Amino acid sequence: MQFLAEQSSGTGNKGQNEIQIILTTHSPNLASAIPLDSIVLIHGGKAFTLARGHTELSPDDYRFLQRFLDVTKSNLFFARGVMIVEGDAENILLPTLARLIEMDLSSHGVSIVNVGGVGLRRFARIFQRKDAAGEGLLKVPVACITDMDVMPDCAPVIVGKREPFPALKDRRWRKKSDFAAGELDARREAIRAKASGQFVETFVSDGWTLEYDLALHGLAEEVWVAATLAQQDEKINEPGKPENIANVTEAAEAEFREMQETYGNAEELASHVYSLFTKSPKASKSIAAQYLSEILEGKVKCGTYNAESLAKRLPPYVTGALRYATGNDEDEAENGNGEGATTPNTEVTGGPA
Repeated sequence: MQFLAEQSSGTGNKGQNEIQIILTTHSPNLASAIPLDSIVLIHGGKAFTLARGHTELSPDDYRFLQRFLDVTKSNLFFARGVMIVEGDAENILLPTLARLIEMDLSSHGVSIVNVGGVGLRRFARIFQRKDAAGEGLLKVPVACITDMDVMPDCAPVIVGKREPFPALKDRRWRKKSDFAAGELDARREAIRAKASGQFVETFVSDGWTLEYDLALHGLAEEVWVAATLAQQDEKINEPGKPENIANVTEAAEAEFREMQETYGNAEELASHVYSLFTKSPKASKSIAAQYLSEILEGKVKCGTYNAESLAKRLPPYVTGALRYATGNDEDEAENGNGEGATTPNTEVTGGPA
Protein backbone atom coordinates (compact mmCIF):
# COMPACT_ATOMS: atom_id res chain seq x y z
CA MET A 1 0.00 0.00 0.00
CA GLN A 2 2.88 2.35 0.78
CA PHE A 3 4.43 1.61 -2.62
CA LEU A 4 1.15 2.25 -4.46
CA ALA A 5 0.61 5.48 -2.54
CA GLU A 6 4.11 6.66 -3.49
CA GLN A 7 3.51 5.87 -7.17
CA SER A 8 0.25 7.78 -7.30
CA SER A 9 1.61 10.77 -5.40
CA GLY A 10 4.55 11.31 -7.74
CA THR A 11 7.19 10.39 -5.16
CA GLY A 12 8.21 7.11 -6.82
CA ASN A 13 11.63 6.47 -8.35
CA LYS A 14 10.62 7.90 -11.71
CA GLY A 15 8.81 10.90 -10.24
CA GLN A 16 5.58 9.96 -12.02
CA ASN A 17 2.59 12.15 -11.22
CA GLU A 18 0.05 11.09 -13.86
CA ILE A 19 -0.95 7.77 -12.26
CA GLN A 20 -4.30 7.15 -10.61
CA ILE A 21 -4.60 3.86 -8.72
CA ILE A 22 -7.95 2.37 -7.77
CA LEU A 23 -7.96 -0.66 -5.48
CA THR A 24 -11.12 -2.43 -4.36
CA THR A 25 -10.95 -4.58 -1.26
CA HIS A 26 -12.85 -6.24 1.57
CA SER A 27 -9.68 -6.37 3.68
CA PRO A 28 -9.49 -4.27 6.88
CA ASN A 29 -5.70 -4.69 6.71
CA LEU A 30 -5.51 -2.90 3.39
CA ALA A 31 -8.21 -0.37 4.27
CA SER A 32 -6.34 0.66 7.42
CA ALA A 33 -3.29 1.49 5.31
CA ILE A 34 -5.15 3.81 2.94
CA PRO A 35 -5.42 7.50 3.94
CA LEU A 36 -8.97 8.08 5.13
CA ASP A 37 -9.64 10.88 2.67
CA SER A 38 -8.65 8.60 -0.23
CA ILE A 39 -11.29 5.99 0.64
CA VAL A 40 -14.58 5.60 -1.19
CA LEU A 41 -17.26 3.40 0.37
CA ILE A 42 -19.46 1.52 -2.09
CA HIS A 43 -22.72 0.90 -0.24
CA GLY A 44 -26.27 0.26 -1.37
CA GLY A 45 -25.35 0.82 -5.01
CA LYS A 46 -23.84 4.26 -4.33
CA ALA A 47 -20.32 5.61 -3.92
CA PHE A 48 -19.53 7.69 -0.82
CA THR A 49 -16.16 9.39 -0.80
CA LEU A 50 -14.59 10.05 2.58
CA ALA A 51 -12.57 12.94 1.19
CA ARG A 52 -12.47 16.19 3.14
CA GLY A 53 -15.51 18.32 2.63
CA HIS A 54 -17.79 15.35 1.95
CA THR A 55 -18.16 14.11 5.54
CA GLU A 56 -18.86 15.81 8.87
CA LEU A 57 -15.24 15.12 9.90
CA SER A 58 -13.14 18.16 10.74
CA PRO A 59 -9.49 18.49 9.65
CA ASP A 60 -8.52 17.58 13.22
CA ASP A 61 -10.71 14.45 13.02
CA TYR A 62 -8.81 13.30 9.93
CA ARG A 63 -5.48 13.70 11.72
CA PHE A 64 -6.80 11.85 14.77
CA LEU A 65 -8.26 8.98 12.74
CA GLN A 66 -5.10 8.62 10.67
CA ARG A 67 -3.29 7.84 13.94
CA PHE A 68 -5.89 5.58 15.53
CA LEU A 69 -7.80 3.92 12.68
CA ASP A 70 -6.04 0.55 12.89
CA VAL A 71 -6.83 -2.85 11.38
CA THR A 72 -9.30 -3.77 14.13
CA LYS A 73 -11.27 -0.53 13.84
CA SER A 74 -11.25 -0.65 10.03
CA ASN A 75 -13.84 -3.42 10.28
CA LEU A 76 -16.39 -0.61 10.45
CA PHE A 77 -15.94 0.02 6.71
CA PHE A 78 -17.37 -3.40 5.86
CA ALA A 79 -20.20 -3.76 8.37
CA ARG A 80 -23.96 -3.79 7.86
CA GLY A 81 -24.24 -2.18 11.29
CA VAL A 82 -21.72 -0.67 13.71
CA MET A 83 -21.54 -0.37 17.49
CA ILE A 84 -19.00 2.13 18.81
CA VAL A 85 -18.08 1.56 22.47
CA GLU A 86 -15.68 3.19 24.90
CA GLY A 87 -14.05 0.24 26.64
CA ASP A 88 -12.95 -3.38 26.70
CA ALA A 89 -15.81 -4.44 28.98
CA GLU A 90 -18.45 -3.39 26.44
CA ASN A 91 -16.39 -4.94 23.65
CA ILE A 92 -16.36 -8.29 25.47
CA LEU A 93 -19.85 -8.32 26.95
CA LEU A 94 -22.15 -6.88 24.27
CA PRO A 95 -21.67 -9.66 21.69
CA THR A 96 -22.63 -12.22 24.36
CA LEU A 97 -25.66 -10.25 25.48
CA ALA A 98 -26.76 -9.79 21.88
CA ARG A 99 -26.51 -13.51 21.16
CA LEU A 100 -28.32 -14.52 24.35
CA ILE A 101 -31.28 -12.24 23.59
CA GLU A 102 -31.36 -13.46 19.98
CA MET A 103 -29.83 -10.43 18.28
CA ASP A 104 -26.52 -12.04 17.34
CA LEU A 105 -24.15 -9.39 16.02
CA SER A 106 -22.23 -11.69 13.70
CA SER A 107 -25.31 -12.99 11.93
CA HIS A 108 -26.50 -9.40 11.43
CA GLY A 109 -23.11 -8.26 10.10
CA VAL A 110 -22.52 -5.85 12.99
CA SER A 111 -18.98 -4.81 13.94
CA ILE A 112 -18.01 -3.47 17.36
CA VAL A 113 -15.43 -0.69 17.39
CA ASN A 114 -13.73 -0.13 20.74
CA VAL A 115 -12.33 3.40 20.82
CA GLY A 116 -10.87 3.03 24.32
CA GLY A 117 -12.60 6.01 25.89
CA VAL A 118 -11.54 8.58 23.28
CA GLY A 119 -12.75 9.57 19.86
CA LEU A 120 -16.23 8.03 19.89
CA ARG A 121 -17.72 11.01 18.08
CA ARG A 122 -14.84 11.21 15.63
CA PHE A 123 -15.45 7.65 14.47
CA ALA A 124 -19.19 8.26 14.27
CA ARG A 125 -18.75 11.24 11.96
CA ILE A 126 -17.17 8.97 9.33
CA PHE A 127 -20.74 7.92 8.50
CA GLN A 128 -22.27 11.42 8.39
CA ARG A 129 -22.40 13.23 5.06
CA LYS A 130 -21.80 16.94 4.66
CA ASP A 131 -24.25 17.20 1.74
CA ALA A 132 -26.82 14.55 2.64
CA ALA A 133 -29.46 16.11 0.41
CA GLY A 134 -27.22 16.09 -2.64
CA GLU A 135 -25.16 12.92 -2.13
CA GLY A 136 -27.65 10.83 -0.17
CA LEU A 137 -27.30 9.16 3.20
CA LEU A 138 -24.84 6.42 4.08
CA LYS A 139 -27.45 3.99 5.39
CA VAL A 140 -25.38 2.01 7.87
CA PRO A 141 -26.97 2.04 11.35
CA VAL A 142 -24.32 3.19 13.82
CA ALA A 143 -25.04 2.86 17.55
CA CYS A 144 -22.72 4.76 19.89
CA ILE A 145 -22.81 3.65 23.53
CA THR A 146 -21.56 6.00 26.22
CA ASP A 147 -21.81 6.48 29.99
CA MET A 148 -23.88 9.14 31.70
CA ASP A 149 -21.29 9.25 34.54
CA VAL A 150 -23.63 10.55 37.24
CA MET A 151 -23.70 8.70 40.58
CA PRO A 152 -26.75 8.22 42.76
CA ASP A 153 -26.44 10.36 45.88
CA CYS A 154 -25.71 7.33 48.06
CA ALA A 155 -22.76 6.17 45.94
CA PRO A 156 -19.83 8.52 46.74
CA VAL A 157 -19.32 7.24 50.28
CA ILE A 158 -20.00 3.63 49.25
CA VAL A 159 -17.36 3.67 46.50
CA GLY A 160 -14.74 5.30 48.72
CA LYS A 161 -15.11 9.07 48.36
CA ARG A 162 -14.32 10.81 51.64
CA GLU A 163 -16.55 13.38 53.25
CA PRO A 164 -16.65 16.33 53.30
CA PHE A 165 -16.68 16.28 49.52
CA PRO A 166 -14.77 18.96 47.61
CA ALA A 167 -16.74 21.78 46.05
CA LEU A 168 -18.38 20.93 42.75
CA LYS A 169 -15.84 22.96 40.77
CA ASP A 170 -12.98 21.04 42.38
CA ARG A 171 -14.07 17.47 41.58
CA ARG A 172 -14.51 15.57 38.35
CA TRP A 173 -17.27 13.21 39.50
CA ARG A 174 -20.94 14.15 39.74
CA LYS A 175 -23.93 12.92 41.71
CA LYS A 176 -27.62 13.41 41.05
CA SER A 177 -28.11 16.16 43.64
CA ASP A 178 -25.50 18.28 41.84
CA PHE A 179 -28.13 18.92 39.17
CA ALA A 180 -31.23 21.07 39.38
CA ALA A 181 -34.60 19.89 38.10
CA GLY A 182 -34.39 19.12 34.39
CA GLU A 183 -30.61 19.42 34.20
CA LEU A 184 -30.01 15.67 34.15
CA ASP A 185 -32.27 15.28 31.15
CA ALA A 186 -30.52 18.18 29.48
CA ARG A 187 -27.12 16.57 30.17
CA ARG A 188 -28.27 13.28 28.65
CA GLU A 189 -29.64 15.03 25.57
CA ALA A 190 -26.44 17.06 25.17
CA ILE A 191 -24.35 13.87 25.28
CA ARG A 192 -26.71 12.16 22.85
CA ALA A 193 -26.73 15.07 20.41
CA LYS A 194 -22.93 15.33 20.13
CA ALA A 195 -22.62 12.31 17.86
CA SER A 196 -26.17 11.62 16.68
CA GLY A 197 -27.48 12.49 13.26
CA GLN A 198 -28.44 10.83 9.97
CA PHE A 199 -27.96 7.07 10.59
CA VAL A 200 -25.85 7.57 13.74
CA GLU A 201 -27.65 7.30 17.08
CA THR A 202 -26.13 7.67 20.55
CA PHE A 203 -27.40 5.58 23.45
CA VAL A 204 -26.54 7.07 26.86
CA SER A 205 -26.47 4.95 30.02
CA ASP A 206 -29.47 5.36 32.28
CA GLY A 207 -27.44 6.39 35.29
CA TRP A 208 -23.75 5.92 35.81
CA THR A 209 -21.78 3.21 34.00
CA LEU A 210 -22.57 -0.08 32.25
CA GLU A 211 -21.66 -2.20 35.29
CA TYR A 212 -23.73 -0.10 37.68
CA ASP A 213 -26.72 -0.01 35.34
CA LEU A 214 -26.60 -3.79 34.82
CA ALA A 215 -26.68 -4.23 38.59
CA LEU A 216 -29.48 -1.69 39.01
CA HIS A 217 -31.75 -3.16 36.34
CA GLY A 218 -31.71 -6.81 37.38
CA LEU A 219 -28.27 -8.42 37.23
CA ALA A 220 -26.86 -7.29 40.58
CA GLU A 221 -25.99 -10.79 41.77
CA GLU A 222 -24.39 -11.78 38.49
CA VAL A 223 -22.26 -8.61 38.35
CA TRP A 224 -21.26 -9.07 42.01
CA VAL A 225 -20.14 -12.67 41.42
CA ALA A 226 -18.33 -11.74 38.19
CA ALA A 227 -16.48 -8.87 39.89
CA THR A 228 -15.53 -11.13 42.82
CA LEU A 229 -14.18 -13.72 40.39
CA ALA A 230 -12.23 -10.96 38.65
CA GLN A 231 -10.64 -10.00 41.97
CA GLN A 232 -9.59 -13.63 42.45
CA ASP A 233 -8.59 -14.18 38.81
CA GLU A 234 -4.87 -14.63 39.47
CA LYS A 235 -5.52 -17.21 42.19
CA ILE A 236 -8.11 -18.97 40.04
CA ASN A 237 -5.57 -19.33 37.23
CA GLU A 238 -2.54 -19.96 39.44
CA PRO A 239 -0.57 -23.06 38.37
CA GLY A 240 -0.40 -25.92 40.85
CA LYS A 241 -3.13 -25.10 43.38
CA PRO A 242 -5.62 -22.79 41.70
CA GLU A 243 -8.58 -21.38 43.61
CA ASN A 244 -11.74 -23.30 42.78
CA ILE A 245 -14.18 -21.18 40.73
CA ALA A 246 -17.16 -22.98 42.21
CA ASN A 247 -16.01 -22.21 45.76
CA VAL A 248 -15.42 -18.52 44.97
CA THR A 249 -18.83 -18.33 43.26
CA GLU A 250 -20.63 -19.98 46.18
CA ALA A 251 -19.00 -17.65 48.71
CA ALA A 252 -19.81 -14.61 46.56
CA GLU A 253 -23.45 -15.65 46.23
CA ALA A 254 -23.76 -16.08 50.00
CA GLU A 255 -22.18 -12.67 50.56
CA PHE A 256 -24.57 -11.12 48.06
CA ARG A 257 -27.61 -12.58 49.84
CA GLU A 258 -26.45 -11.00 53.09
CA MET A 259 -25.94 -7.70 51.33
CA GLN A 260 -29.44 -7.90 49.85
CA GLU A 261 -30.93 -8.16 53.33
CA THR A 262 -28.88 -5.16 54.49
CA TYR A 263 -29.52 -2.80 51.58
CA GLY A 264 -33.14 -2.76 50.47
CA ASN A 265 -32.70 0.28 48.24
CA ALA A 266 -31.83 -0.71 44.65
CA GLU A 267 -29.42 2.20 44.17
CA GLU A 268 -27.57 1.35 47.38
CA LEU A 269 -27.30 -2.31 46.41
CA ALA A 270 -26.07 -1.50 42.90
CA SER A 271 -23.57 1.01 44.33
CA HIS A 272 -22.12 -1.64 46.66
CA VAL A 273 -21.84 -4.00 43.70
CA TYR A 274 -20.02 -1.33 41.71
CA SER A 275 -17.69 -0.59 44.63
CA LEU A 276 -15.80 -3.79 43.75
CA PHE A 277 -14.48 -1.86 40.73
CA THR A 278 -13.39 1.17 42.77
CA LYS A 279 -12.00 -0.14 46.07
CA SER A 280 -8.75 -2.05 46.49
CA PRO A 281 -8.28 -4.72 45.32
CA LYS A 282 -10.10 -3.32 42.28
CA ALA A 283 -11.80 -5.81 40.01
CA SER A 284 -10.82 -5.46 36.36
CA LYS A 285 -13.86 -4.46 34.31
CA SER A 286 -12.69 -6.41 31.27
CA ILE A 287 -12.00 -9.59 33.27
CA ALA A 288 -15.32 -9.21 35.08
CA ALA A 289 -17.05 -8.85 31.69
CA GLN A 290 -15.55 -12.16 30.62
CA TYR A 291 -16.78 -13.89 33.79
CA LEU A 292 -20.19 -12.23 33.48
CA SER A 293 -20.50 -13.50 29.91
CA GLU A 294 -19.78 -17.04 31.12
CA ILE A 295 -22.24 -16.73 34.03
CA LEU A 296 -25.07 -15.52 31.80
CA GLU A 297 -24.35 -18.15 29.16
CA GLY A 298 -24.58 -20.80 31.89
CA LYS A 299 -27.86 -19.43 33.25
CA VAL A 300 -29.45 -19.35 29.80
CA LYS A 301 -28.22 -22.88 29.11
CA CYS A 302 -29.72 -24.25 32.34
CA GLY A 303 -33.00 -22.37 31.83
CA THR A 304 -32.71 -19.76 34.60
CA TYR A 305 -33.14 -17.12 31.89
CA ASN A 306 -34.40 -17.21 28.34
CA ALA A 307 -33.96 -14.54 25.69
CA GLU A 308 -37.05 -12.62 26.77
CA SER A 309 -36.47 -12.72 30.53
CA LEU A 310 -32.81 -11.77 30.17
CA ALA A 311 -33.66 -8.85 27.88
CA LYS A 312 -36.01 -7.51 30.56
CA ARG A 313 -33.11 -7.46 33.03
CA LEU A 314 -30.90 -5.37 30.78
CA PRO A 315 -30.81 -1.55 30.85
CA PRO A 316 -33.12 -0.16 28.14
CA TYR A 317 -30.30 1.78 26.47
CA VAL A 318 -28.37 -1.48 25.95
CA THR A 319 -31.26 -3.31 24.31
CA GLY A 320 -32.08 -0.16 22.34
CA ALA A 321 -28.55 0.03 20.95
CA LEU A 322 -28.55 -3.67 20.04
CA ARG A 323 -31.90 -3.39 18.29
CA TYR A 324 -30.80 -0.35 16.33
CA ALA A 325 -27.44 -1.75 15.18
CA THR A 326 -28.99 -5.07 14.14
CA GLY A 327 -31.97 -3.49 12.40
CA ASN A 328 -34.45 -4.99 14.87
CA ASP A 329 -35.94 -1.66 15.90
CA GLU A 330 -38.07 -0.20 13.14
CA ASP A 331 -38.85 2.91 15.13
CA GLU A 332 -35.15 3.69 15.59
CA ALA A 333 -34.41 2.87 11.95
CA GLU A 334 -36.96 5.46 10.83
CA ASN A 335 -34.62 8.07 12.35
CA GLY A 336 -32.43 7.68 9.28
CA ASN A 337 -35.05 6.75 6.68
CA GLY A 338 -34.29 3.21 7.63
CA GLU A 339 -32.74 0.51 5.56
CA GLY A 340 -30.17 -0.30 8.21
CA ALA A 341 -28.95 -3.87 8.40
CA THR A 342 -30.83 -4.98 5.28
CA THR A 343 -28.41 -3.21 2.92
CA PRO A 344 -25.56 -5.11 1.20
CA ASN A 345 -22.07 -5.40 2.64
CA THR A 346 -19.93 -2.32 2.17
CA GLU A 347 -17.00 -2.37 -0.20
CA VAL A 348 -14.03 -0.03 0.05
CA THR A 349 -12.30 1.52 -2.91
CA GLY A 350 -9.05 3.32 -2.28
CA GLY A 351 -7.11 5.72 -4.43
CA PRO A 352 -6.14 9.36 -4.63
CA ALA A 353 -9.09 11.72 -4.23
